[in-house]
Amino acid sequence: MGCDGGTIPKRHELVKGPRKVEKVDKVAELVARWFYCALSQEKLRRPIVACELGRLYNKDAIIEYLLDKSPDKTPMESASHIKSIKNVTELQLVDNPAWCGDKESIKGDKYDDLQCARFICPVVGLEMNGRHRFCFLRSCGCVFSERALKEIKAEVCHK
Repeated sequence: MGCDGGTIPKRHELVKGPRKVEKVDKVAELVARWFYCALSQEKLRRPIVACELGRLYNKDAIIEYLLDKSPDKTPMESASHIKSIKNVTELQLVDNPAWCGDKESIKGDKYDDLQCARFICPVVGLEMNGRHRFCFLRSCGCVFSERALKEIKAEVCHK
């Protein structure tokens, strides 16, 4: 039965080791970064803007954030560096023809593929799902994959 005086506990039974740190799920982090607004945590919808740090926002969420000047509201950490609408750039994104997320009615009986992205690179065709690096030009807002910018080797928009 144990604990009757006849058992001697071993060291590994008495000493607790350091707790294992829980790892963040990489797929969930990528989905949150590329599919949801960094400020309002809503799904990204057009018009989409980006700051110089590369975070994606809904434009209406940024406008509401900038207009709300009440002193009791604490500034959001994800948008504390944005002081005016000039600090963000509106993105010119290309739709992915393989994406059918908003086209079907959502009843909860279909599989949502989180790896299929809503937008793609217009030059190479890579999906904008977080697996590949994407860049945007601050002058026009066009979005390209880093691989496409290396192939083009120009700082001007291809359009």
